[in-house]
This record gives sequence, C-alpha cells and structure tokens, in this order.
Amino acid sequence: MNLSISETNKSSIFGDLKTANLAFNKIYRGDREDRQPIHTVYGGANLFKSNTTDVLGGIALKSLLHYAANFVDFGKAFNLRGSDSLPNSESDQLELAQELALLSSEDLKAHPAGFSYNIYQKVIAKLKKEGVEDFRIDFEDGFGNRSDREEDETAIFAAKEVAKGMQNQTLSPFIGIRIKPFTEELKDRGLRTLDLFLSTLLSESKGTLPDNFVVMLPKVTIPEQIIALVSFFEIIEDSFNLESGTLKMEMMVETTQSIMDHNGTNPLYRFILASKGRCIATHFGTYDYTASNNITASYQEMDHDVCDFAHYTTKVALAHTGIWLSDGATNTMPIGPHRGELTETQEIENKDVVHRAWLKGYEHIRHSLYKGLYQGWDLNPAQLPMRYTAVYAFFLESYDDAVVRLKTFVEKAAQATLIGDTFDDAATGQGLLNYFLKALNSGAITIDEVLVTGLTLDEIRTRSFAKILKDRRAKL
Repeated sequence: MNLSISETNKSSIFGDLKTANLAFNKIYRGDREDRQPIHTVYGGANLFKSNTTDVLGGIALKSLLHYAANFVDFGKAFNLRGSDSLPNSESDQLELAQELALLSSEDLKAHPAGFSYNIYQKVIAKLKKEGVEDFRIDFEDGFGNRSDREEDETAIFAAKEVAKGMQNQTLSPFIGIRIKPFTEELKDRGLRTLDLFLSTLLSESKGTLPDNFVVMLPKVTIPEQIIALVSFFEIIEDSFNLESGTLKMEMMVETTQSIMDHNGTNPLYRFILASKGRCIATHFGTYDYTASNNITASYQEMDHDVCDFAHYTTKVALAHTGIWLSDGATNTMPIGPHRGELTETQEIENKDVVHRAWLKGYEHIRHSLYKGLYQGWDLNPAQLPMRYTAVYAFFLESYDDAVVRLKTFVEKAAQATLIGDTFDDAATGQGLLNYFLKALNSGAITIDEVLVTGLTLDEIRTRSFAKILKDRRAKL
C-alpha cells in the first residue's frame, strides 16, 4: 500500500491533537460515580439540632399516615397508575391490602393495585430509615435578617450540634450550611458566619468534618465571589491542618447573570473553574430567579418557561463535567389550614388541601425528572412524602419496559459485533443504562433488579454502555 503521510508527520500532528484531547477529557470527565442525594432540605439555622433530620423524618411519616392512612388513599391522592380502579369502601380496601401482602414481588407487579401498594410501602420504609438524605443549615433566606449577635450565637450553637450529631450518628448522609451571599452588602456577615461555624465545628470535632459536608454560596454572579470563598477555605484548612481541598462548596443559580453575563455568554463553567475543583453542585433558586425575570408572584412556579430555559442552559453548560445539578422547591406546603380539635368537616378540608398540595408538588418534581434533574429542594417535612413518591413512581413506571429494552439491546449489540454487522446506536443503550443508574441511586430499585437485565455488577459500575460493548467484544 502506498501511504502519503509519514510517521514523523503523523506523530507531530497527533501529538498536538493528543494534548487537546486530554485537555477536553479533563474538563468533560463524565458523571460522578458516587451517590447523589435526590433532595436537599433547607431549614433555618435557628431551629437546627443534632437530631433534626430524624425528627423531620418522623414528622413526614406522621403526616403521610394521617392524610393517606392506606395505600388506596395514597394512590388516589397522587393519581398513581391504576389508582382509578381502587375500591372506595374501607372493608374492600382492607381485604385488598391483605391480599396484596401475600403476593410475591412478581405477582404484585402484575396486580392492578400493586403499583400504588408497592410505592406506598417503599415511601413508608424510606421515611422510617432515612427520611432526609441531605440537609442544609440555612443562614440565608430560611434564617432571615437578624442581629449580628443572634447570628453569631446561632452559628456557634449549630456547629456544636453538628459535632454532637457526628458523635451520636444522627446526621443525614449529606449535610452543609448556606451562608449569606458574597455581595458587597452581605459579604462580611457571610464570612463571619462561615468562620464561626467552621472554627467551632472543627474545634469541637478535633479537626474532622461530617461526611459529605459542603458550604453553599447563594446568589453567585461573578467568579470573584467564588475565588474569595476558596481563599477563605484555604486559610481555615491551614489553621486546622486539613488536607488542601477538604472543604467543598455548592453554588446557587438564582440570578439572570448566572445564566447569561454582560458579554452574552454563560458563565457557569468559569464559576466552576474559579472554585479550583471544590464546587461539586449547583442548586437552582426558583423564586429568586423568577423574580429576577420580573415574573409576578402568582406565576413564580418551578415549571415556568423561564425556569426551563435556565435549567436547559445549565445542563448544556455543565454536562459531563461531573457537577451535580439540583432543581429548586415548590412553595405550596401540604399543611391543612385547621389546627387543634377539629370537626369532621375540618378534617376533610385539611385532607383536601394536603392532597392538592401533594399533587402539585408531585407534578413539579416529575417535571424536573423529565428534564433530567434528579435532585431538588424541600422546605418542610410534609413535602417529603411527595418527594419520594414522585421519584419512585417516575422510575418504576418504566422499569419493566426498560429491563426488556436493555436486555434486548445488549443482545442485539453483541450479535451485531459477532457477525460483523454495524451497530451505531450506543447512545440509546447509554440512555437505558442511565435509567438504571439513576433509579438505583434514588432507591427506587435494588441492585438485584438491575442484574435481571443481564449486565454484571462490574459492567454496571463502568457506567458506560460503550465500554460494556467494548469489553464484551474483547471476549468474543
């Protein structure tokens, strides 16, 4: 064969390309493999105690059982699949529950009432075991403008409670604080709270941070705000002999300037670079963002078009960089208007209000999941049942179909490889694999329910359909 390109020319040109490819791969390193929480509860710092998340889980469970005393009420409240055929009489409901409790998991899936029953049991179990996955001790909107003395005292007290929670193992799996923004007006207050909190916590815990601890910086508009926070992190790490990079941060995307700056470009990746590898996630601020777009209060909702635009822009800007994305919260609380000793009419009114709020929040969360945002905020423990219901229903609705599709897809790919045919639809395979990875992360399914696809545990851990095909091809 006659070749026109010499090895010297190829080496020179490909050498430059290798440098560029490696630089690209460093930026777009892919999704992180560790667990991402499916929600974050924001709670006022003045209310935080070492066992707060356990208490919140208990309150959420009590609310669920009060307003959905059985899986039928539950299924109907959320309009779950098959709920329109569920019985109305209490005797029929009890008889059906007893019947379903005796079924195998496979028979339960096939039963028309099995979907509501299965999710109801999953949500109850979740609230009992781990009602809150992620908690942010809030010194911003959830705390408000208080005197400097009160915020100082609260920062110190909250830090001591975190240290106590570490010792008693009562903290949520993910935890952090949200300080005030580093705007010119509030930067000193934000820094003072950060310093007091971290200095107290690290002194109390002998230089140890809780697992998955982060500092949330709100209302980020320019990289210099992040640069300043990182610089303060470095001072604290040096003061307490922490390894460089120990302190991690998140940032709030809640201003129009964080979506498009004065140059007409999206600045989010510049913000990530400014963090020197410390920023692990962005959280969307629904109400600040809609307000900054001059949306009136009645229409400041999670599914507003301006929010969709911000979400899609953020996803494109940060896709495959390993940065977690979180949507915001719905501010309609599932809490009945009547308190104390209630009449039957008032009980019914409360239930109607809660069910309407549940359904609204459920639909907002489903809208986020549809857009590929697998984490969001919760502001009240009464919202937790709708959070887990929405996530579990979203994934379980398509589980059976996804199993068949992925199993068939892997076999089709292997056959195409074996006979030398063309197989060029790996993106669809990756999409199916992503479904199982996200469903597994959320707790909607177990690892055994992923293995029925024919994939091995090692293959699942690669998180790459292309690599699975490559490895299988090598074994042929």
